[in-house]
Formats: sequence, structure tokens, C-alpha cells
Amino acid sequence: MDMRALVVDPGAPGALRLGTAPEPRPTPGQLVLDVRHISLNRGEVVFAGRRPAGTVHGYDAAGIVVRAAADGTGPAVGARVAAFGEGAWARRMAVDTASGAEVPDEVGLADAAALPMAGVTALRTLRSRDILGRRVLITGAAGGVGRYAVQLAALGGAHVVASVGSPARAAGLAGLGAHEVVVGLKGVDRPVDLVLDNVGGPQLAAAWELLAPGGGVVNIGWASEEPAVFAPYSLFFVGPSKTMSTFGDVHEVGPDLATLLGFLAAGRLSPEVDWRGSWEQVADAARALLDRRIAGKAVLDVGPGAAD
Repeated sequence: MDMRALVVDPGAPGALRLGTAPEPRPTPGQLVLDVRHISLNRGEVVFAGRRPAGTVHGYDAAGIVVRAAADGTGPAVGARVAAFGEGAWARRMAVDTASGAEVPDEVGLADAAALPMAGVTALRTLRSRDILGRRVLITGAAGGVGRYAVQLAALGGAHVVASVGSPARAAGLAGLGAHEVVVGLKGVDRPVDLVLDNVGGPQLAAAWELLAPGGGVVNIGWASEEPAVFAPYSLFFVGPSKTMSTFGDVHEVGPDLATLLGFLAAGRLSPEVDWRGSWEQVADAARALLDRRIAGKAVLDVGPGAAD
């Protein structure tokens, strides 16, 4: 039996179209979610065309459990759940119970769907560092990961420097907790202790030069279409080591997703949903993401209860 799903089609706008796919077949440790809302991340749209045609794409979803996990783990049938897992952009998805979290009553499912990939990336990157009282530079701060990172870094007691690509992209960041908002790296006149880099390219090399002794850069995205070129000996430093690393740990995100949902329920975190519409409008959403006309997250409504 087939269901409706957003599938990869290299010939479609954004390489995605609304089509059909087989119903999911859960393993014993997976629940089946009746998906009500999905969230698009820019990187997923960029790379959609590189996946096999007909693949159900996407990772972020929220909905209602219609089949509990056979091994007894996870929430029961009827629970409202936000989930991170492959093949999320479909009418139903099977997801590991360790990669989902129940949504508090105070949080709408559409807002919950915006959290998984971007929110967990921001949370795990920041939590791995001591940021209390430190200067944290977030590049690409107007995007999904960036806007969550600004809020979470401020919650963690950091002095937050938010970098954006144009003055128009700076809107709202001060209200989310940014102490400084700059275009590019102009105006960053003091060293920083941590860089969360969503841009890559020449700006990544320039951000490295801004690091204080003992500081670190974490590359979590690459919006630039250019490589990062480091001058000879520019990575050498006498003193406390500077580091550069990547982030990609999305294993068993359930507990961290629950933390983020708790922040949402308490009003300490904004979901930053800037675009919302039916999944019939996926081409419009994909183009808006690629053109950087969305500040924050894009959420698509899938099934009944779209007002959730």
C-alpha cells in the first residue's frame, strides 16, 4: 500500500515533488508517526537532487503516534511526538523511539516540527563548550541553526556576536539575545572564544583569525560556494591550542529534543518559523530557502490538524 510523500525528482523545482511511496515498515524499536507537519532545512534542499529518484526525503517531522514500538519503548499510541529520522517528509514515518520526544501540551506541533535538525545541532554544539561569560561568534546567524544558536548561547550566558550576510538579514536577532549583530565579520574588533560557522568559504578562514588563544571553530554548515583557503602557517599558533572541528552527531537525539521542547513550552526559546504552508507548496518553500528569503525555519502542513 502506498502513501503520499515528498520524493526526490531531479527534474522538479528544488528536486522535490509530491508523489507516492510505500508505507513504512517499522523495526521493533521504531514507532510509526502520522505526520502532521514537516520542516525543511536548506541543506536538505540543496542536496536533494543527489539522492536516488523516488527517495522519500527529509528528517524533521511532528505528528501523532499511530503504532507504538513493538519492543515496548517510547510513547504510546495517540501521543504527540516530534521526531528526527530519515524519510520524514511523508504521510507516515517510522522512527527510532530514541530519536523522538513527546510534545508538551503548550507547544503546537508545527512549532515542534521546526526543532529537530537545526535545534539539536545548535544545542549539542554549544553544550560541548564552556560558553558562560565567553564571546561566541555565530556566522549565518539568520538561518535555522543560527537563530537557535543565538538564543541558546544567550541562555548559556555567552556574549553573542551574530554575523549575517546582509543588513536585511539582521532583523530580529537582537531580540533573540544577540549582543552584537554584524554584516560579514566587519565590526568584530575583539577576539572570540568560539565560532559556530554556518558559512564556510573565505569567511571560515577569516573567522579563524579572530579566535582567542584556546578558542575553537566548529563548522556546522557551508553556505558559501567557495573553498576556505588558509595562508601558509596561519594554522600555527604559539600558546593554548586553537582548534577546528566539525559537527554531525545526530545519534539518539530524543533527550535533547525533549530539552528544546521544554524550552519552547516555558517560553525560553522561539521556534522561528518564518514560512508556513501546505506541502503542496514545496517548490515555493524550496526556492525561498535557496534564495535565502527565509529567516529561520520553513514548516509545511501535511495532514489533518494543520492548526496544531
